[in-house]
Amino acid sequence: MTDLLAGFGTVLSPQYLLYAAIGVTLGTFVGVLPGIGPALTIALLLPVTFSLDDPIGTFIMFAGIYYGAMYGGSTTSILLNTPGESASVATAIEGYQMARRGRARAALATAAIGSFVAGTISTLLLTLFAKPFAELAVNFRAADYFALALLAMVAVTALVGRSLVRGLMSLFLGLFLGVVGLDGLTGQARFTFGSLQLLEGVDVVVIIVGLFAIGETLYVASRLRHLPEHVTPLEPVGGARWMSRQDWARSWRPWLRGTALGFPFGALPSGGADVPTFLSYTFEKRRSKHKEQFGKGAIEGVAGPEAANNAAFSGVLVPLLTLGIPTSATAAVMLAAFQIFNLQPGPQLFEKSPELVWALIASLYVGNVLLLALNLPLIRVWVKVLQIPRPVLYAGILVFATLGVYVASNSVVQVLIAYGVGVIGFFMRHFDFPIAPVILGAILGPMMEMQFRRTLVLANNDLTVFVSRPLTAVLLGLVVLALLVPYLPRIVARLRGRSAQRLAFGEDD
Repeated sequence: MTDLLAGFGTVLSPQYLLYAAIGVTLGTFVGVLPGIGPALTIALLLPVTFSLDDPIGTFIMFAGIYYGAMYGGSTTSILLNTPGESASVATAIEGYQMARRGRARAALATAAIGSFVAGTISTLLLTLFAKPFAELAVNFRAADYFALALLAMVAVTALVGRSLVRGLMSLFLGLFLGVVGLDGLTGQARFTFGSLQLLEGVDVVVIIVGLFAIGETLYVASRLRHLPEHVTPLEPVGGARWMSRQDWARSWRPWLRGTALGFPFGALPSGGADVPTFLSYTFEKRRSKHKEQFGKGAIEGVAGPEAANNAAFSGVLVPLLTLGIPTSATAAVMLAAFQIFNLQPGPQLFEKSPELVWALIASLYVGNVLLLALNLPLIRVWVKVLQIPRPVLYAGILVFATLGVYVASNSVVQVLIAYGVGVIGFFMRHFDFPIAPVILGAILGPMMEMQFRRTLVLANNDLTVFVSRPLTAVLLGLVVLALLVPYLPRIVARLRGRSAQRLAFGEDD
């Protein structure tokens, strides 16, 4: 509590309150734009951080951007049926139907209040569990970190995307980009192709901006002919009031259940908020007393997924701050931001930079309040943002991304690499390859390789060290399980089919 109060003392100063307000406002501004999520927003701002000398203010702003972008995604989901990110898809199912029935205000209100409730509860859980978990993580050895990094990459690859093969191909691309440059142990050049510019490797910022900003812009530009020049919401503030007493009665339980699902799934290497939002929607649909309203505008279908979406962010921060392991694409982008300031998230972060950690956690409480206070009155303003012509919007993003990479690296070669990665990202989006495994591979790959080789050096090249330590063996077992998860439905279906055939043959006999 002393550390948290010190964090509040930092955040409540005028300077850092301004950072939080800028983050929440900017995040919501970008989040309401279709096709743009928090990862892209933070990626665009990463080059700007090179000119900042205040990591506390930067991360307070990034946390506000994340929260704001998630709320902005719910706005476009409800008003336009066009989610700003994949985690808002579940909200669009019922939220848009509520807007069509003239209940957009109620849908927006339950999304905003649910985000506030879930964000506050999950941040409280982060406050309680982060430091004890960091103290436990001090006992992790090199083999454990190798297994944990492998689990994070494989689990996200297996659970995000429709094809495990495509996910693994994306992961291997990220691993390749991560090993370009000088070997950290021997100093030998790898995959530099004789270029002096590549001796320092491919900067993670260049990869992130290329995949998210340039690649996404090229993908959207290729589809502009099939999209309207700008979008107009359907009855943006329809309805005479925000939430009725019945709406409150039907929303508060889904808020709590969504929080209970979102926080643990965010902390696990499961891809962030995508899985818990759909689980929350399915759960609310099954247990609702108003099943006939689902698909036509059930408020539970908005309240639960939005709560799960926000709760997942605080869960994502647990492994990021305590172990240095990102479990989603946005967390990977934030990890890159830590590296810009020469900070390594992990058990030592709570000892070396406690003021940063606790200011960041305190800013989540403050950001939640700012989000609720700013966004409900500004709904009409965010609706106007939707009317920005798309060619102007995405051309501006492309220009900003180009200037950002050049200013950060002062190298035309890095700009060309960013565009090369962007072209790859365009084809990945076109052929439905997941982006998150590339980022995780590029960031976690070098760390995983370093821990693997360090383990073998300490064990005299004895590979049994990875199964002799119980924690390492359990983590590697979970890696195998994660690879099997996409195939479990097929395996179960085949087993049931064989059982049915045996039963049928038995009855025929």
